[in-house]
Amino acid sequence: MITRAPSLLVTDALLIPVDPDLPDHIENGWILIENGVVTDLGSGTSPTVGSGVERLDARGRIVAPGFVSSHSHLFTSGLRGLASDDTLYGWASASMGATRNASPDDIYWATVHGAFDFLNAGVTTAFNFTDSREPWSDMIDGKRSQPDPASLRPVEYILRQIDAQYDAGIRFVNATRPDSDIGTADEILERFRPTVEYFDGLDRRIALGAAVMGGVQWAGSPDAAHHEVTLMREFGIINQAHFLETAEALDHQLAKFAWYDDAGALGPDFIFGHFVQATDAVIERTAQAGARMSWQATANGRLGSGVAPIPEILRAGIDVGLGLDDQACSDLADPWQNMRIAAYSVRAERHDPRALEIRRVLEMQTLGAARIIGVDDRVGSLTVGKFGDFVLVDPTAPDIGPLWNPVDAYVLACSLRNLRGVYVGGVQVSDGMQCCDPLARKASAEIRARQHVFNPARS
Repeated sequence: MITRAPSLLVTDALLIPVDPDLPDHIENGWILIENGVVTDLGSGTSPTVGSGVERLDARGRIVAPGFVSSHSHLFTSGLRGLASDDTLYGWASASMGATRNASPDDIYWATVHGAFDFLNAGVTTAFNFTDSREPWSDMIDGKRSQPDPASLRPVEYILRQIDAQYDAGIRFVNATRPDSDIGTADEILERFRPTVEYFDGLDRRIALGAAVMGGVQWAGSPDAAHHEVTLMREFGIINQAHFLETAEALDHQLAKFAWYDDAGALGPDFIFGHFVQATDAVIERTAQAGARMSWQATANGRLGSGVAPIPEILRAGIDVGLGLDDQACSDLADPWQNMRIAAYSVRAERHDPRALEIRRVLEMQTLGAARIIGVDDRVGSLTVGKFGDFVLVDPTAPDIGPLWNPVDAYVLACSLRNLRGVYVGGVQVSDGMQCCDPLARKASAEIRARQHVFNPARS
């Protein structure tokens, strides 16, 4: 993990700040990062700084905010390519079920690998769902079999996943599923408590917060929604629930929307993850309550889940952020690919290139994603007072030609192949090909050495 916070002056860059109070791009830009935080930025002659300030000449390069993934499952990084022609439930049986024999140390290394994979792709902040203490069980007609209390893994299984994100140095919000079908309300609360209190001993510049992984989609009783609301209020944390992702057993899923609504869950601290099958009535009620949405466009396409009604959701006033989801269902952790698939899928479905603007998807993968997970005061844009997290992109190698519209070209024509550096708090963590921390190489070795532990149901 990054322990130092140096001072860095970036000069002669094409800045894309993604800050609504700044121009969409700044030619000949400079940015000053002190103690890991942006303290000044501008255009033209850069300020005079002391000898203790490192310098980065970004001539001919684009400097833009580090990407934010509002919905991620980092432990799946070693499970790519599974169930390649399955819909959600078949894919989940293969990939989520693969960890049934994993130990806390096994899942630690899987998560470390995933965190470095994100950093290497320019994703500097992630809302991450940990693998649950309850092993996966298959969905049948949209319902899961009754969980066995004896199957619960130790709390260390969750804590080691938190350790993994922290050790890798990715900024993160950690979401834990409360397994609300197991035990009494008091037992659920006390089982969840250590996963929140664990943050007390961590550097909160990296460990940004805890959250609930909403599980009503898989729950057998409306009590599950009430349990989640209790946790949200007890610990003052947000909740993101996988919901209305697939068209399978859709009536069963839609019936559970009322569970959340009746429990009082809906509000600015509640996020619907996926929300592909949202109806007009669901959208209207969600907007009225001020709840938010995380959209995983690449994963929705890969699993054949459909295209979310984004134009209607945006018109209703619902905040939307993009997430990269699993490395096992997006396969390639590429925020540029995710933005383009988001825009292209909506435009193709609506037969309208204006159905979703390119600059809007950039905002969704940066500031918008940060906003819905409650960390936009710290990350998501190049703004004075926020962390100095940024990507360094070379649009000339390979050469994409003249930058007629720099922001649009950045989204439409750049990709991982143009990435030349990833910085967290002004510290370089990747050169665009490999992460700088030796722990990344160890994670690659460990995940291969432990491959026998993971047991996909099908491939």
